[in-house]
Amino acid sequence: MGNLPIFILAIESSCDDTAAAVLKNDKILSNIVANQSIHNEYGGVVPELASRAHQQNIVPVIDMALRKANINKDQLDAIAFTQGPGLMGSLLVGSSFAKSLALALDIPLIAVNHMHAHILAHFIDEEGFDKPEFPFLALTISGGHTQIIQVNGFFDMKIIGETTDDAVGEAFDKSAKILGLPYPGGPLIDKYAQLGNPKAFPFTKPKVPGLDFSFSGLKTQILYFVQKNVALNPDFIAENRNDICASIQYTIVQILLDKLKLAVAQTGIHQIAIGGGVSANTGIRQAIKDGEKKYNWKSFIPKFEYTTDNAAMIGIAGYQKFLVHNFENAAVVSKARIEF
Repeated sequence: MGNLPIFILAIESSCDDTAAAVLKNDKILSNIVANQSIHNEYGGVVPELASRAHQQNIVPVIDMALRKANINKDQLDAIAFTQGPGLMGSLLVGSSFAKSLALALDIPLIAVNHMHAHILAHFIDEEGFDKPEFPFLALTISGGHTQIIQVNGFFDMKIIGETTDDAVGEAFDKSAKILGLPYPGGPLIDKYAQLGNPKAFPFTKPKVPGLDFSFSGLKTQILYFVQKNVALNPDFIAENRNDICASIQYTIVQILLDKLKLAVAQTGIHQIAIGGGVSANTGIRQAIKDGEKKYNWKSFIPKFEYTTDNAAMIGIAGYQKFLVHNFENAAVVSKARIEF
């Protein structure tokens, strides 16, 4: 292989963002994301509408990624795509395109596990961002996942704790809905939380054994708390919005921190890397950062644009697979649920 650069086109279409990126080895040349605003009026992602929007977006997004990277498709060495987990209709748009293009260009096809990619985003060569060393602990938090993973190698990962019900992103979004905030509400809770008192309204943390999480009880607790107070004072939410948001966020952050501290104690691993859409939350980022002094761990927080669904993370996982010639043929199938 010599020292020739490897150019990879990566495609991500697991949910409602159509994304494409071009990598030169582990460097990002372009990272394009087309968001779908159509779901906002429904208060959540509508799978059928998502896959239709992917079909409209995929060609222009890939075209823009190649142009921005200043790369001709004939220079590509491989195509990486998200195999799963995700919405089946959305995944199929990305995989069908990836297969066709790889076949037409006669270059390798690489299938990537979306959750592995969130973790491997830390290995993108980005100025000012350190890369963790193996082994490390990854906290992957998103709308659909809450996991603590022991990462021993690029593809040697083991889930040591996960949610037994709702994901942390869902807890944020459902809490926002209870407060009458528009979808997606998680970022709004974060915004108002920064103006409020995190100790204003104490919520009890669920008691879940080991390293697993549970958020459904907290969600119910927040619902009853709001209903009870609004019955007494119809303006309760408007008058206390910042404090309610700060208290919800504080509780969720403490739940995550408690489990991380336990994971560090149990494994003896002091490197913590976070990933997934919810790792964009400022309260969580700050708490993980503060933990460096408090709990003597080293933290790794990826660049903001690599936390939400994006193709750059699919590309870096694809690059690592390329190096070990881990390729697929056109018979590879997309999977809504996929073995970790």
